[in-house]
Amino acid sequence: MDAARSPPILHVPDPRLRLRARLVTAADAEAVRALAPRMLAAMYAAPGIGLAAPQVGSDLRLVVMDLAREGQPPAPMVLINPEITAASRETAIREEGCLSLPGQYADVERPTRIRARWDTLEGAKREIEAEGLLGVCLQHEVDHLNGVLFVDHLSPLKRNMLLRKLAKELKAKPRP
Repeated sequence: MDAARSPPILHVPDPRLRLRARLVTAADAEAVRALAPRMLAAMYAAPGIGLAAPQVGSDLRLVVMDLAREGQPPAPMVLINPEITAASRETAIREEGCLSLPGQYADVERPTRIRARWDTLEGAKREIEAEGLLGVCLQHEVDHLNGVLFVDHLSPLKRNMLLRKLAKELKAKPRP
């Protein structure tokens, strides 16, 4: 899809990033089918590996992801109403970034394994156990649907330092 038709990605401190997304219903089918490819285009153009609908100003519980490594064919995933249904007590720390906080990265502690479920565009139900990058990405994107950013998992000191740095960089950078 043409990146020029992709929706702009919202940046912190846009208040829409803090809103809880609503469940997708059958009445939203057409909107989801139109938005999902546009979200994928925005994610690829950024470039990123995951994007939640609130990051493009939509209130739908919709996530797109593609964890294919460079040199591999794209493997886009569209997740409708995703939810984390179980998480391990064991945690691990992994560096995370976010398209809504461009250029900012921090170590985040999350459960090492999760169970997640969602609906596909075709209406099929999916459920998986995930760990590693897939597990982290799922947790990160579901957080977005709940108005939570990865910086919310940091200490107040680290979070404030990162947000001040981002504000300074965004202020210095002209917007298109």
